[in-house]
Amino acid sequence: MELSLRATLLSLVAISLMCSCFAAAKDVECEVCTAVLQRLYDSVSNDDRTNAAKIEAKLKKDCKEIHQPQEHRFCYYVGGLEESATSTINELAKPLSWGMPVDKVCERLRKKDTQICDLKYEKELDWSTLDINKLKVKDLKKILGDWGEDCKGCAEKSDFVKKVQEVKSKYVKEEL
Repeated sequence: MELSLRATLLSLVAISLMCSCFAAAKDVECEVCTAVLQRLYDSVSNDDRTNAAKIEAKLKKDCKEIHQPQEHRFCYYVGGLEESATSTINELAKPLSWGMPVDKVCERLRKKDTQICDLKYEKELDWSTLDINKLKVKDLKKILGDWGEDCKGCAEKSDFVKKVQEVKSKYVKEEL
């Protein structure tokens, strides 16, 4: 009897831990979708929030002005761009006009196209704790590429590290 009680208690603890982990993962799962739709919803006037056509028009207008790669890709997936292959823009405009929360709209979009929630923002580097010498060459090349810098003659990792350290002051603001 005591053994089955312990087993039941352990099972309950395991289930509660798994639920809390899934809840934490869910918060960042559709981060690009949530961010774009929340910004869209906040920018639409209160009078237009119940009009799906106006929400669609605003999204299409906003998508033309987006330069962030993940957000641009999101617009492509939902049909907010002229070159989009498919259009599920109606699938997000109607629920938003009904007052459905942005995260729920993203969950519904995910059922139509799983790629929508696969989009993630790139993490900002914390230069105060980052050890450049421990980065991979691929990461060093990406940093230089993001900065628009070229590393001509770089053949070894030490060459890339040296180049990043040389140009770092132009792109990274050191905090005191």
